[in-house]
Amino acid sequence: MNRLDAIFAPASLAVVGASTTPGKVGHDIFVNILKGGYTGTLYPVNPKARSIASVRAYPTITDIPDEVDLAMIILPPMLAVKAVEDAIANGVKGIVIVSAGFREVGEEGRRIEDQIVAMCREAGVRVIGPNCLGVINPKADVRLNASFSARMPESGNVSFISQSGALCTAVLDFAADREFGFSKFISIGNKADVDELDLLRYLHADPHTEVIMIYLEELRRGPEFIEEVKEITSGENPKPVLVIKSGRTGAGAQAAASHTGALAGTEAVYDAIFQQAGIIRVDSIDELFDYATAFAYKNESALGKLRRKVPNGNRVAIVTNAGGPGIVATDMTVSSGLRLADFHQDTIEALASHLPSAANLHNPVDVIGDAAQDRYENALAAVIRDEGVDGALVILTPQSMTNSLETAKAIARIARRSSKPILCCFMGIVDVSSGVKYLQANGIPVFRFPENAAKAFGALYRYSQWLNRQVLAEFSFQHDVAAAEKIISGCLQRGQTYLGELDGLNLLKAYGFNTLPTHLAETADQAVQIAGEIGYPVVMKIVSPQIVHKSDAGGVKVGLNSDQAVAEAFETIVANAGQFDPGAEITGVLVQKMAPRGVETILGINRYPVFGPLLMFGLGGVFVEIFKDVIFRLAPVNRNSARRMVRSIQGYKLLQGYRGSPPADVRSLEEALVKLSDMVTQHPDIMELDINPLLVHEAGSGFTVADCRIVLKPVDMDDS
Repeated sequence: MNRLDAIFAPASLAVVGASTTPGKVGHDIFVNILKGGYTGTLYPVNPKARSIASVRAYPTITDIPDEVDLAMIILPPMLAVKAVEDAIANGVKGIVIVSAGFREVGEEGRRIEDQIVAMCREAGVRVIGPNCLGVINPKADVRLNASFSARMPESGNVSFISQSGALCTAVLDFAADREFGFSKFISIGNKADVDELDLLRYLHADPHTEVIMIYLEELRRGPEFIEEVKEITSGENPKPVLVIKSGRTGAGAQAAASHTGALAGTEAVYDAIFQQAGIIRVDSIDELFDYATAFAYKNESALGKLRRKVPNGNRVAIVTNAGGPGIVATDMTVSSGLRLADFHQDTIEALASHLPSAANLHNPVDVIGDAAQDRYENALAAVIRDEGVDGALVILTPQSMTNSLETAKAIARIARRSSKPILCCFMGIVDVSSGVKYLQANGIPVFRFPENAAKAFGALYRYSQWLNRQVLAEFSFQHDVAAAEKIISGCLQRGQTYLGELDGLNLLKAYGFNTLPTHLAETADQAVQIAGEIGYPVVMKIVSPQIVHKSDAGGVKVGLNSDQAVAEAFETIVANAGQFDPGAEITGVLVQKMAPRGVETILGINRYPVFGPLLMFGLGGVFVEIFKDVIFRLAPVNRNSARRMVRSIQGYKLLQGYRGSPPADVRSLEEALVKLSDMVTQHPDIMELDINPLLVHEAGSGFTVADCRIVLKPVDMDDS
């Protein structure tokens, strides 16, 4: 038995802090439990009351003569400590603390919260809260509404987790309007003990939950969260997880010495977590419910088991009785990553036999405004049988001759026979209400507007891609970890946190990165001698701890082909650097073999507390600043994650070969990402890093590091 069962399906429950005064939290929660029809035994606890809502009250929880599974505590922090002690002494298995005034108000509140959690962990008791709305389980054998909400939601197969208690009541009201049901409804508040991952594990095993929705403000776990949730969303018993995350626009990137640090921010971290874990991020509460409706859609398989309906591809058929909504659906279909299916000839012939001559037989199929249910049924049956169709959108607008209920029944008959998803849009409210209710009762997703249906179908397709993604054998590398550690520790011992390019290139070489012959010249004559030894053409770059962005200071010269050009470049670079920053310490000028041509990309990392290194990949050189076409993932990154990173940027077409240029060596680029992930995972002193540009050559020719920038953690920097 899971220890959280005592919280979500308790056989007995004590409300500690139950009040006789209507309007007080302790009164209303107790009455909500009563009115909700709780099937267990309920005990109010109040030392000054004989009864609450006509139910006998007890002075303390220890005075209750029977076993108590769950204690709901609605007391100020100091009193809550004693109540928790009593609850543990009475053998409770779970605790929900509704009261506020803990870590969210300051250090003293945090101390009390930590004290309570320590007591409960020692006793093996799980805690939800504090500072939460409570928990709801509408299932008929439980009927638990232990929350602020006066409304018990309908029973359903979707569970909702929220960090915000205030949002919960709004969501419940919204759900009631849409006749949307829940399996579990949980407000987690401060997450002192039970957090999102604990609940995701529980709901993954819950036979009554098919889809999990989360309102998230922050996570306190990183790589562990990704690995466990990945198993939930795509493992043996996959369940979709939909997240709405607050603060999308509020979290900016930090000031940083690297492009990666400047482009990354906490939202990039969360986007990476969601992508790597297979979580679907939504932008609004409305979208959250739309997607949940689509993902809860199931049909019975040949073995008699319910199976989620997800499309095998992105080819959609649209059946409509009005041209305008069909055009809107078409536009939204394309923008949602889908495409209109091309019908086979036999499908077109079937449509022609059933539809009037004025009907459009091609996608989107317009059955004309006077269509009755038989016309819808015949058209939908024809397109859904087409092997080139992965699913359908059915749009109905209320005309005087439209029978929405009979049309809904016709759609349901076809949906029961087909394994392909069929999503509906019945536009309007009153005139289509009977049809909408029938579709909802039969578990068929129905939306008010075609764009909502198309976006939900797009989310189903993205999830299908996640479930069916290919898994390649992992790379196997042998890194010179000792050599890398020697370089890093040497720099830190010298008090050097910004690695010079020579040290940086040597560090990358220890992890198998192909670098160019590079040497430091302190005079123009030395530069000429080095250039002659490594061979023309060469590149020259200023070396100064104070000058991070060399090009901005006029500190880079490329394509130098002669001794004279090298000598002149040395003098020009040094002069430009002195003019750019008169106080800069000029160490010398790097002379580097010029790299062969290739597609300019950027690899980088920025390290975050809790989450660890965030990797970045995208188009490099000047493109990174102009287009910001980059993608982020949290380390460690394996071959399959690296492969998806490379294919996720808009500029991937450049790597595939563009306008006669040969395809780039994408495999070596994937190897580079895994090598970089290994390096920053194994060396936590690396705080920021850019390889820009990393030149990716023609397929089979590998890549070359043209420039790098690495920042280490100061020795006295706090790790927290």
